Amino acid sequence: MAARTKMSANLRHIGQSPYLCSRTGAASLRFAYLVITYFFFAMRKRLHNIVNNDELKRQMETSNEVRTTLSFYQYHHIDDPAAFRDQLFLDWSELGVFGRIYIAREGINGQVSAPTEKLLTFREVMYSVPFLEGIRLNIAIDDDGKSFYKLKIKVREKIVADGLNDAGFDVTRRGWHLSAPEVNDLMNQAETIVVDMRNHYESEVGYFKNAIRPDVETFREALPLVEELLAADKDKPIIMYCTGGIRCEKASAYYLHKGFDKVHMIDGGIIEYARQCEEQGLENYFLGKNFVFDERLGERISADILAQCHQCGKPCDNHTNCVNDACHILFIQCDECAAQYQHCCSTACADFAALPEEERARLRPTLTFNGTKFGKGRYKANRKSDPKIV
Repeated sequence: MAARTKMSANLRHIGQSPYLCSRTGAASLRFAYLVITYFFFAMRKRLHNIVNNDELKRQMETSNEVRTTLSFYQYHHIDDPAAFRDQLFLDWSELGVFGRIYIAREGINGQVSAPTEKLLTFREVMYSVPFLEGIRLNIAIDDDGKSFYKLKIKVREKIVADGLNDAGFDVTRRGWHLSAPEVNDLMNQAETIVVDMRNHYESEVGYFKNAIRPDVETFREALPLVEELLAADKDKPIIMYCTGGIRCEKASAYYLHKGFDKVHMIDGGIIEYARQCEEQGLENYFLGKNFVFDERLGERISADILAQCHQCGKPCDNHTNCVNDACHILFIQCDECAAQYQHCCSTACADFAALPEEERARLRPTLTFNGTKFGKGRYKANRKSDPKIV
């Protein structure tokens, strides 16, 4: 890899230094060790963000740079995920790419934001990796360029946490991919079952008409629950969908293995479906917002408001995180409640967030907030009085 080649060349250069060669014995070895150790950690700093997150976020929010948000995934065996991760970080950092990317031996799953003027270059760099050549890049529908403020690439066991034993079934035998026209045609058939493979807080703000929406917080929970719900309908056509398609790739293989005969998935997920509908002038059957896992927290697909503010019950579909870092719960909040509670989920959180930093640090271990008691989107006060910690 390029990064390792540069490191090796620099290490050879250090080893040939006249100053080093003039030293002898243990002193020379100790000095060489210190120099190499310093160089190693200097290189590692280049492979991670070293600027404060708050500063990076401030820079992103005040920047006028035009950026494009996109997502992608690819299942492919990667021999050395860590080395692949480091090389991607070097290459993409040079292009000013931000985002969140997961790499595992089974492949890559990413959501990124790239400067629009460098989008073609980014595509060329990505496609220069043989197993990524030609993969679809799902371009965001409702994009303000503020989706990410730093580049984060992590190595994981799996690119999607599914809890499945991949050795127990054929993960390459997947369901049929449907284009937007095919989705609409099949949804118009009375016996078709539509299943949302996302989490409850995603489907709360947007979904396909008549879809089954499991009340789960993780994809891992959804798999057995959907299997149970559809146990009597294994011979019926099933359409599964998720944000960009990756969860349905694995889920469709799992359900085919479990004996479901007619398993389909929306090719490219909600993002690609909406793009095709707009491009081809089709009726869009998706209502509301498509929840996304970046700073935007959602992209508008239709004008329908399907959810309510978790504090006052007013129609609203704007997700936010409580600004009290000790809570940080994900919830839905209208503009009026955001003003009343200073963008917090409760008065308790607003009062705590207003304290000096030293006081917050002292009190934090002794207090309980909504974010420490409830899962994502689970706290729904829906009362006109002050939302309380329950």
